[in-house]
Parts: sequence; structure tokens; C-alpha cells
Amino acid sequence: EAKLSSGRQDAVDMLKKRKRNTVEFVEEEYGEDNGMDEASIREHEEVTKVKNVNTLELGRHLIDTWYFSPIPKELYPEGGVDILYMCEFSLNFFRTKRELKRHYSRCKIRHPPGDEIYRDEESKMAVFELDGAKSKFYCQNLCYLAKFFLDHKTLHFDVDPFLFYVFCELDERGYHIFGFFSKEKFSEQGYNLACILTLPSYQRKGYGKFIISFSYELSKKELKVGSPEKPLSDLGQISYRSYWARTLLETLSSPEFKNIDQISVMDLTSKTSIKTEDIMLTLNYLGLIKYLNGRHVLFIPPKVLEEKLNTFKKSRGPQVKPNLIHWAPLVVDVKKDKWSLKSKLRNTNSNGDTN
Repeated sequence: EAKLSSGRQDAVDMLKKRKRNTVEFVEEEYGEDNGMDEASIREHEEVTKVKNVNTLELGRHLIDTWYFSPIPKELYPEGGVDILYMCEFSLNFFRTKRELKRHYSRCKIRHPPGDEIYRDEESKMAVFELDGAKSKFYCQNLCYLAKFFLDHKTLHFDVDPFLFYVFCELDERGYHIFGFFSKEKFSEQGYNLACILTLPSYQRKGYGKFIISFSYELSKKELKVGSPEKPLSDLGQISYRSYWARTLLETLSSPEFKNIDQISVMDLTSKTSIKTEDIMLTLNYLGLIKYLNGRHVLFIPPKVLEEKLNTFKKSRGPQVKPNLIHWAPLVVDVKKDKWSLKSKLRNTNSNGDTN
């Protein structure tokens, strides 16, 4: 039985109920594809239903964990620990404060490995891109860290096929991680994001929407359309619907679109890099699609557009500044990428457009 301190469950339950920017993206959890039979599934659920770590010390923050994480067994040899220590720069785990202090006395790292692709001196934020095949240890530990706060029933640690984007606050001491997202180097389904996390100590600052927005800015630079990995959790649906609605309403009210008589969904896709299906769902949610003369049309009177825009307040927190992104897409040897905008436009022109 895990040796966990008493009196914490109520606090953990309360934390779970709070609104937070953490978004979960979970594929099919069990089935033939992952090689787990019913006995393995039952064993997995039995092992993971109790937290193995109560609190994580990361930098200057003490964070109550929410879920079990399959960290190496030697870090909790007696079945559970009250507190686990982590270097916020290298993401190494330690069982004792003494070990962490000794590590800090020798550790010269002050930022994530990989390439710094974004820095905003005004908001004191930076983003690093990591290749899972090159920074395997760091990325695997990032997955362990994420599992403390994401309710996946299974978690795979083959990080080679993924790119990781680590978001940091920066000061004179170094770069302090507050969140990340991962994406496949090439996605057959056109996903531009696989997993996203904002650490609890940095939530309610608008950082979750910042990370979502950043993922779409990368899609724009790739000249591709993108979408988060499905299915979305309830919280993920809320976060993304808010981002999509605000982005589409701002795009429709911009000078470029305001004086156009006919606007197609593909026009919006080209401008925002949001997948056509997500745009249709969002416009329908906003009540801006009408059925007229046997076809669906966008119905957006200026007054209605203004009213809708006022209901979606501008997100608080930092805004992505595309001019500060210094990044080039990873070149993948794929003969035909159906999610490139050129391909989408070619298919639209050949099949006819929808206004």
C-alpha cells in the first residue's frame, strides 16, 4: 500500500474541480493496437489508481500532484513518497533535498536543451524546440512530469517521433519551465499538437491560450492547416472552442474580410490555419451558419459580428508575437502532404468552393 500523507485527498479533489488551462489529448486508450489484454489492463488500473507522489518540488514551487506517474521505481521504493524533488533546468528527479542541492552545485544548465525559437524580452518569455530523438532523457522526464497532472490511463515514452516545445519564464537565474506541448514530426491526421500542459503553479495567467496560439503560428509558418489530437477532453474542448471562436471573429472583423461580399470557409482556413472541420463546428456553435436554398452559407451581419465579438473578451496574459518566432519547419521525407495549404487549395479549386 502506498505510504502517502493523510489529509491531502480533499485538497486534491478540490484542485481537480478548479477551472484550469491544462488540456488533455487522449487517443484510444486500450485495444489491440497497444498490445494490452484484459488482464494487463486490470493490472495497470490497479497499480495506477493511487498516487505514488504527493508533492513535487520544482524550482521555487511546491506542487500537489493530481495523478499517478510511472516514474522509475527506485524513486519511490516503498510504494509512495510524500515529496519528490526535480531540477527545473535539467528535469532530473531526486529523492532528497540534499541530493537536489548537490546537483544544483554542479549543474551548469540554465535552460532546456534544443533551440531557442522565441524570446519576448517585454513579457520575459521564451520557447525552446526539442527533438525527442536528440534530447531523449529530457523529453522522457517531461512526459513523467506531465503524467502527474494529466489523466491518461496509458502513457507511451517513445519520444523519438515527437517534437517538444518547452515554454519558459526567464530571469537572471535562468529559464523556468511553465508548460509545453508536443507534436508528431509528421501526422497522417494533420494534428499540430499531441499533448499540452500548463503547470498548476502557472495556471490562470492565460498561458494555456498562449501555448495553443503558438501551435497555430507554427502551422502558419509551415503553410499547413492543423488541429489538436482527438478526442478532446471536456476542458480541452472549452479551451479550443474559445480560441477558435475568438480567432475567427477577429478575422471576420478585420479590414481584409470586413468589406468582402462572399467569404468561403477555405478563406478562413488559409488565414488562420485552423482545420476546416473545426471552423465549421465553431461557426455553427456561434450561430453564423444558415441553411439557404439547399446549401449552407455564412450569415454574418456586422451588428451580429460585433455582438459575438464582445462576448469573447480578449484573452488575458501574454500574446504571441509572430515576428519574434525564429524557426524553420522540420523537413520530412513525405511525397505528398495532404495538409499543406497548397494541397487544400488545389483540392478546393478542383471540387468547387463553399461560400
